[in-house]
Amino acid sequence: MNSHNLSFLHRFGERVSFDRIERKLYSHDIAAIPGLIAPLLGDAIPDAVVQPQNEEELVELARWASAHRIPLTPRGKASSGYGGAVPVRKGVVIDFYRMRKVLRIDAAAQVVTVEPGITWEQLDRALQREGLTLRLYPTSYPSSTVGGWLAQGGAGIGSYEFGYFRENVVAARLVLPSGEVRELRDADLDLVADAEGITGMISQVTLRVMPLTGVQTLALAVHDTRAFQALLEALITRRLPIWSMSFINPKMAEMKNEAPLREHHGHVVEHRIVLPKAYILTLAFRDADAAAVQTAIPVLAASYGAEILSDEIARHEWDGRFKLMTIKRLGPSLVPAEVIVPLDRLADTLDEYSRSVAQPLVKEGVLVRHGVDGKPEVVILGFIPADQRTFRYNLVFGLALTVMQIALRHGGRPYATGIYFARKAEQVLGRERAARLKAFKSQVDPAGVMNPGKVFGGGLVSAFIDLASRFEPLARRFGNAAPVAIGERPTAPVRDIPADVAWYAYACSQCGYCIDECDQFYGRGWESQSPRGKWYWLREYMEGREQWNQKMVDTFLACTTCEMCNLRCSANLPIEPSWMKLRGQLINEEKKMTFPPFEMMSAALTEQGNIWAGYRERRDAWFPEDLKDRHGPDHRSKNVYFAGCTASYVEQDIGIASVRLLDAAGVDFTYLGPKEHCCATPMLVAGRWDLFVETMKKNIAAVKAAGADTVISSCPACDMMWRHVYPAWAKKVGIEYNITAKHYSEIVAEKIHAGEFAFPQTDKAPVTVTWHDSCHIGRVSGVYEPPRDLIRAIPNVNFVEMANNRDCGRCCGSVLTLIKEPDVAAELGKVRIDEAIEAGAEKVLALCPCCEFQLRVSAEKKRLPVEVVDLAHFAAEALGYELPDPNPEVRAQWAVFEAMIKLMTPEGFANLMTTMWPEIIDAMPLGMGRMMRAMGRVPGALEAMKPLFPALFPRLLPLMMPKLMPTMLARVGEMIPMPDYMAEQMPVLMPKVVDRLMPHMIGDVVPLVTQPLIDYLHEQARLN
Repeated sequence: MNSHNLSFLHRFGERVSFDRIERKLYSHDIAAIPGLIAPLLGDAIPDAVVQPQNEEELVELARWASAHRIPLTPRGKASSGYGGAVPVRKGVVIDFYRMRKVLRIDAAAQVVTVEPGITWEQLDRALQREGLTLRLYPTSYPSSTVGGWLAQGGAGIGSYEFGYFRENVVAARLVLPSGEVRELRDADLDLVADAEGITGMISQVTLRVMPLTGVQTLALAVHDTRAFQALLEALITRRLPIWSMSFINPKMAEMKNEAPLREHHGHVVEHRIVLPKAYILTLAFRDADAAAVQTAIPVLAASYGAEILSDEIARHEWDGRFKLMTIKRLGPSLVPAEVIVPLDRLADTLDEYSRSVAQPLVKEGVLVRHGVDGKPEVVILGFIPADQRTFRYNLVFGLALTVMQIALRHGGRPYATGIYFARKAEQVLGRERAARLKAFKSQVDPAGVMNPGKVFGGGLVSAFIDLASRFEPLARRFGNAAPVAIGERPTAPVRDIPADVAWYAYACSQCGYCIDECDQFYGRGWESQSPRGKWYWLREYMEGREQWNQKMVDTFLACTTCEMCNLRCSANLPIEPSWMKLRGQLINEEKKMTFPPFEMMSAALTEQGNIWAGYRERRDAWFPEDLKDRHGPDHRSKNVYFAGCTASYVEQDIGIASVRLLDAAGVDFTYLGPKEHCCATPMLVAGRWDLFVETMKKNIAAVKAAGADTVISSCPACDMMWRHVYPAWAKKVGIEYNITAKHYSEIVAEKIHAGEFAFPQTDKAPVTVTWHDSCHIGRVSGVYEPPRDLIRAIPNVNFVEMANNRDCGRCCGSVLTLIKEPDVAAELGKVRIDEAIEAGAEKVLALCPCCEFQLRVSAEKKRLPVEVVDLAHFAAEALGYELPDPNPEVRAQWAVFEAMIKLMTPEGFANLMTTMWPEIIDAMPLGMGRMMRAMGRVPGALEAMKPLFPALFPRLLPLMMPKLMPTMLARVGEMIPMPDYMAEQMPVLMPKVVDRLMPHMIGDVVPLVTQPLIDYLHEQARLN
């Protein structure tokens, strides 16, 4: 792409990416392309990825692309496996992520107009607030987009009643390659539906919806294919008011029984539901229709030998309708095969599959009561477990052709075209429709810029598939003969990636369920930040096509450990624990660079036992004088209150309020005082596991020395350490633990429920508050109700919930985002505060010091009209206590913190060095300083030496640093006003930080300082 074209794309600013890794992550969809086919596809990495945010920008892109003959590939969430979103001719990928608004909801007409990038889950949430819901949706509902499904075509949940998605679309706005915008309706929708973006880019979709109502389910098991087909036909003939009808085959039921359940901190947290090895049919119907359906089903079941399964199984299958991919962990890959067959040939089709495919073929299906010709059809999505890392995967992939050929023999067709079946467009679309679409494509896109190679493409991949289809019987023999193992089989690390993490990377289905709810993704909007993107990058790394660099190390470190991805994952992968393993591997084992601010924290922790560089002897300065006799360090108790660093040094109101509340509730406890160390969560997430273990041992020893066996925390991260992490690590390093962890809200709530504690009535004005579920007390520890119970017990408080709460509560963005990219953290904090404002809250209550710190900073930066208050602070005020305002100290600490973050970057260190040229030159060993000054007087001499600087500086700087440190400290003091106690410690802390950072950072610093140094020397020569 030439410089003129690049300049056009640069106008999109942060919404365009030319980064090689980012472009690679936008070059694929969910399918794992076999090694034998991949060379035929060639290099599909686009030249750029653009994220337009409105129709006007789509028009600009279309005109630009047509004028310069640059291919455009529209991309929703790439949740299909047909290659429709793969940029086979490179060019530019158009990612619709930023076009996801609900534009209009007409409740009376039951229609909604949306931008194409909105996911079905997001749209359904918006509709439900208006008393509406979706008529139908794909089983990829959590991730796939409205525009993507219209372009791809298909059926899903609800299609039994409402048919294919295209039939539920009222209108679509299409940006043609010329830049013209057309609104398509009725028969003209055929020019965009199932067209995979070859005729233009969808900018809006108007679709029909329905009133929100309760849905009930019922499940039946049938063992015989003939009886199964007859039962489905009878259900249709009886015209029962069923909304959705879906099923799985016996092999799928068997593999679901074997699939790993979701785990949390190494413990299984799901109940195993054992499914019968049969065709399991799940019916969904509205509450109003329940009586009619439930009355008829027993008679029909008896007639066709079906068993009515338990409500537990019915609910399990319905709740798991989006989690088909749990079976992928047994592969760890899947060969897909998706077809549509007439219902009256279903039994014949299924029987032939059983006879012809020896490999385990798992299937799910949905029924469409009125297919394309008005007759019932069945959409069958099939998978064969295999391992894409082996040559055998190529052989097993050939069985997809067998599945296709069998469907064709029984009057069926492929589900879609894409790059694989681009020569079967007439079979997929029908002859007349295909001809009309092809003519329209030729008319509006003569340059062929819109998603080339799809639907009617004549590429090598579709040619190969067409040729291979002719040899299907031979391919079937090889595919059936290939040995395939089922079950998780991690054996050994792969290129330093732990064995289990390596397996999970391939077990990731690339479904994208994790993407939109990952705060690192929605804070930035790019695939590399999502779990899906990271898993794909790990595959590329393990296969030798990528190498670690600091950007990718930082990408894994930036995960806030909120654990949302663990709940979203369709394959039940332990995502956050996998990233945690990589932190230790990368930083502790391989000595790569962690986030620079963590090095300052680690130096402070080593010296003073806390991350804020406060003096150890001042750790208990906040503790109320009047409570020292009852609860101070000299008091013996089985319970220890563990304040944590931030409550001890920054937000001291939290510590004061927590102990006041516990004391008022009649709880006996003691406090460790200066013997308390940081819980070491920052060191764990930083990958500094050596320091984490050392600190953990000190804390455990201190609690035991106090004679306690229960630790009461106010900070969720501290609670997480004592409740989950310390026990696991204590076992790992051979320490006896036997310590119970409790949060103060649990203890106070227990006292309230037992009638042992109550808040007094007051005349305070009523206030409306909401609750922020901190990730580490919520998703990690499951403490959801005690804080709410405490809030509800306080008089004159109106409690409202945010839209996303409990398991779905959104991360605030701290701490990892805050110390890596403060601007991104502010955006994440704004998302959460906006929810509170939308809920009508005057105050956001929270109990995590870091969340409160982050939300306060975000509220101030974004000028948002809501107050952030600690829960204990709020409750203690209700008891009549006056507490210090934490905001001044938060602002002061953040000013230091933010300045330090900017300093500890290559740019920051380079700027610091430019203030020190005389001292740097004087500190050069072996007379090099004098030589450099002399060369400054010789024209061209320093420029000739310039290529040597990258090799010279890394050797010189360690020798120079002892001389430079006093000047560096003075300059840092001038640049960053800091508290006296911190400034006093800088001579000890800064050398440690520089020693750890500079070896990693020097390569990035040298290019930034080379020319300024040369310019300085020339200027000095001129002046002298």
